[in-house]
Amino acid sequence: MSTPVDDPLARERSHLAASRTALRAMREDVESLDISDVTANWVNAEVLARQIEERIKTLADLSDTPLFFGRLDYLHAPGSEKAEGAEGERFYIGRRHVHDHDGDPMVIDWRAPVSQPFYRASKKDPMDIALRRRFGYTRGDITAYEDEHLSDPAEASRTSKLLQQEIERPRVGPMRDIVATIQPEQDEIVRSGLSGTVCVQGGPGTGKTAVGLHRVAYLLYAHRERLARTGTLVIGPNRSFLHYIEQVLPALGELTVQQATVADLVAHVEIKGTDEVTAAVVKGDARLARVLRRALYSYVTMPAEPVVVVRGSRRWRVPAYELEDIVRELLDRDIRYGAAREALPQRIAHAVLVQMERSGEAPDDRVQDAVARNSAVKAAVKTLWPAVDPAKLVLRLLSDAEFLAVHAEGILDEDEQKAILWARPARSVKSAKWSTADAVLIDEATDLIQRTHSLGHVVVDEAQDLSPMQYRAVGRRCTTGSATVLGDLAQGTTPWATRSWQEALAHLGKPDALVEELTAGFRVPTDVITYASRLLPHIAPGLTPVASIRDNPGHFEVRPVSGTTDVVEACRELLRHEGSTGLIAADARVPELAEALNQAGIPYLGPGEETTADTRLTLVPASLAKGLEYDYVVLDEPRAVVDAEPDERTGLRRLYVALTRAVSGLTVTHTAPLPPQLA
Repeated sequence: MSTPVDDPLARERSHLAASRTALRAMREDVESLDISDVTANWVNAEVLARQIEERIKTLADLSDTPLFFGRLDYLHAPGSEKAEGAEGERFYIGRRHVHDHDGDPMVIDWRAPVSQPFYRASKKDPMDIALRRRFGYTRGDITAYEDEHLSDPAEASRTSKLLQQEIERPRVGPMRDIVATIQPEQDEIVRSGLSGTVCVQGGPGTGKTAVGLHRVAYLLYAHRERLARTGTLVIGPNRSFLHYIEQVLPALGELTVQQATVADLVAHVEIKGTDEVTAAVVKGDARLARVLRRALYSYVTMPAEPVVVVRGSRRWRVPAYELEDIVRELLDRDIRYGAAREALPQRIAHAVLVQMERSGEAPDDRVQDAVARNSAVKAAVKTLWPAVDPAKLVLRLLSDAEFLAVHAEGILDEDEQKAILWARPARSVKSAKWSTADAVLIDEATDLIQRTHSLGHVVVDEAQDLSPMQYRAVGRRCTTGSATVLGDLAQGTTPWATRSWQEALAHLGKPDALVEELTAGFRVPTDVITYASRLLPHIAPGLTPVASIRDNPGHFEVRPVSGTTDVVEACRELLRHEGSTGLIAADARVPELAEALNQAGIPYLGPGEETTADTRLTLVPASLAKGLEYDYVVLDEPRAVVDAEPDERTGLRRLYVALTRAVSGLTVTHTAPLPPQLA
């Protein structure tokens, strides 16, 4: 049966079916490639086979994921003169490029320049777009469409219902992309250039995490060859968070981006211990970098005697004053400790060669290398510029009060030195009870000795919780590249939380980074964000509150309860709605709530575990809630969340995070009085 010409929805469904067929043909073309005669050896064959395998994965057709989500009808052909009568073109905008057997595009990648008006065009600036069409989907099938006639002055601007529905669509499983709902202010950040670093301050629900991930996808599209050589990295606050976001980039066709926590980056030693808050704050202070540098270079000593090199029947003597000049020159050059140590034997050997030439010999580079390997030269280098193990250096600083005092003089006061000294010095690197802050110090020392490998682009999310020394550790990974820094000052829940982005970016080594602020809330309902924003004057007085753009105010209730049975009942009520539910509680209350859920026969997951249609409840310790989101949230005992932290401001910030995890509804349950800041 033929498609009626007056049925636009049927025509769009037909184009979707044809596009899926074309994508399948593209995949089959790659699968059928024979590389047996085009590779010179097995290494090349392995590399090419891996590239083909990755290409096949990027061409996967996910049945529940729309192949395209929008359409643009241009008034004129893009790039052409806008002459009267010039025929425009039609483009379908999707997650990846699809072409037919003739090479003509059926779906345009959302990152292509021709797709940009889908996100940026408006009534004020239609960008030569006659019509923008959005599609509504149910399990991968087109069920609706919505048109905006941008070039028609008679048509009034209105809020897109399909856009609202997509934002509010129930969440089951990991975080999904926002490629169909990117807003103009978000798109500007996503498409910003590779050379510059961007810092995004965004309150709850403003989409900063998604913006950062989509920026990575865009940069890989625009600078694929360069980033293929230099690499990209996404840094998250914990493993649960990384698991939650790990499917976003693959859904956009990007499979090569690494993910890690800061702890993963600095995993030079096994973490066995924890620090008191005071010690952690001091160890995270950027001043420790100066202490480490002083301590490291204290191992360099000036010569007290000459070096005598014996070659055959000749003896060549490099006097102590000349050796001192060589050492001081290397110190003045300010190159890394290890590089200078490697250069020192060659410098001594060169001094010997100068004497050889003066005596009439004609030594070459091979002679210089031989002199550099001479036992006398090696012995001198070992004395003047000894090898230093970074972990042993930090071990000595934290164990030896006298050594620390000498190198922290004028940098740390006596109380700060006492705070970081171990009460019981460890005998060795392996037996030491290293903390996460100690590992960052070892990473700093490692970089002082040998340069850290730099990537092309690094994204760091929830950056407001990093210490200055952790910022330095991240910055070392992108000294020759750029970064995207994502965070919210109001959600800083560590004692060393970022006070200002300017200060943080200076520690990162990117003081000239552009700071953008997102204040339009797409995720958190109006009533929920309004309630949570009562805390802002107490936790981040200068910050602009998030303004929800949602028409739906969302479900919101503050409910006094008598015990855990009532909390479980609140979860049961919210589970009657479609989508995911999170039960967030102070860490110490999680075991009691887990037992109550078990007795009630309600299955639940831990944070980061993937929800399913049968198990949609996640029990979340408040300390791990940051960055996660659920359709509905039950927040248990706000007072307990605040009291679990070392100080009230940090506790209120932790509460602000917990209050803003809901997409459609929030129920706050409490037996104790609420914090007065919520009154």
